[in-house]
Amino acid sequence: MPEQGWLLGRSLTVLPVGTAYAVWTGIGAAGTAAVGIWLFGESLSMMRLGGIALVVVGVCMLRFAP
Repeated sequence: MPEQGWLLGRSLTVLPVGTAYAVWTGIGAAGTAAVGIWLFGESLSMMRLGGIALVVVGVCMLRFAP
């Protein structure tokens, strides 16, 4: 989808490229895992939820770091 590339490009106006890419891939990884659990009935365990939470927290830390 071309609009996804446009959104990443727009994010580069306010974020450094390393942070923008980490946010982009982190959202993709966590979102894919969540969709797999929700739509495809993949197993839901505390370890899996913890991993998703670590990705989300890491992305937030990168975004709000000085």
